[in-house]
Amino acid sequence: MRQYLTLLFLFFSFIIKTNSQEVLIVADEIPAMQVLAKSLKAQEGITSKIVFQTNLPPSLLGFRAVIVYIHKDLDSGPEKAFIQYAKNGGKLIVLHHSISSAKRKNNEWFSFLGVDLPKKEAGEGDYKFVGNIAMEVVNLAPNHFITTHKITYDTQIAYIPEGQSEESVLPGFILQDTEAFLNHNFQTPRTVLMGFKMKDTTGKVWMQDRSAWCMPVEKGWIFYSQPGHSYTDFENLIYARIIANAIIYKP
Repeated sequence: MRQYLTLLFLFFSFIIKTNSQEVLIVADEIPAMQVLAKSLKAQEGITSKIVFQTNLPPSLLGFRAVIVYIHKDLDSGPEKAFIQYAKNGGKLIVLHHSISSAKRKNNEWFSFLGVDLPKKEAGEGDYKFVGNIAMEVVNLAPNHFITTHKITYDTQIAYIPEGQSEESVLPGFILQDTEAFLNHNFQTPRTVLMGFKMKDTTGKVWMQDRSAWCMPVEKGWIFYSQPGHSYTDFENLIYARIIANAIIYKP
């Protein structure tokens, strides 16, 4: 009996150790995440497992990080699983439309992330998405690991950070034919990492410090990045590197 229990312990220890190096990607649009997974493997040797939210493993705690890339409805079961994973010490990576209007109906998601999507006129701070645009992404945290490790930015972008009046020229990169989310309203403190600049269909230029951020949550940690409208965003090696950095970063 003792020998059996020892073997069982070693077996589960092996499973936990194996999963701890793997990233779980939960998505409802698979091609984009296949591109990301390939880049994570090439850039940092990170292995990934891609599943639909209906096929979550019984426990998420063994995974090195969990990436959420869900466009449509976020079911309540996975919602609770992601929240508990982060609170219990996990590293939750939330991408693009995982913060969008479809999640307003979720009971805990926005309060957990400390965000609100206000319903006002756009010029007064209304949340909305704008598609078919070129997005200029700027580095607002020049001393942070996530925005600097193994990264050489290929563009210099004129940008006015929120709360400032003078324009700065900041390093960044450009994503073509993508989508921006305007007016993610922060309800709690966090570390802002990147901002975005884009021109909407009326010709108005928008600049917001909302492109990427991170924050602790109880025993764990959350990273959010707004780009990711299609697989072409993840083909950008700088953007893929930023996500890889978020995975290997030690808060």
